[in-house]
Amino acid sequence: VGYMKKMIALGFEGSPKKIAVGVVTLDGTILSNPRHTYITPTGQGFLPRETAQHHFQHILPLVKSALETAQITPKEIDCLCYTKGPGMGAPLQVAAIVVRV
Repeated sequence: VGYMKKMIALGFEGSPKKIAVGVVTLDGTILSNPRHTYITPTGQGFLPRETAQHHFQHILPLVKSALETAQITPKEIDCLCYTKGPGMGAPLQVAAIVVRV
């Protein structure tokens, strides 16, 4: 009997409110979904530069956590996905840059 490898996607969400990394199989099974919420200082809304800095600070630890929780290695990832928009450009670019690197 042949064995068919399960396709695995690593997805990045870069909305202003949170940065997240998810590991999902082709059939929709969520293997991990760690995220970090950005809480603005009191009286301040989401500012592009500060929000992007928060996301840059947390994205690599989230990738590590996602892979560890899903019990996979980077070599097992078949595709990378990210939120392109709509939304605030600076935080969305964090996910786009990480996917391209």
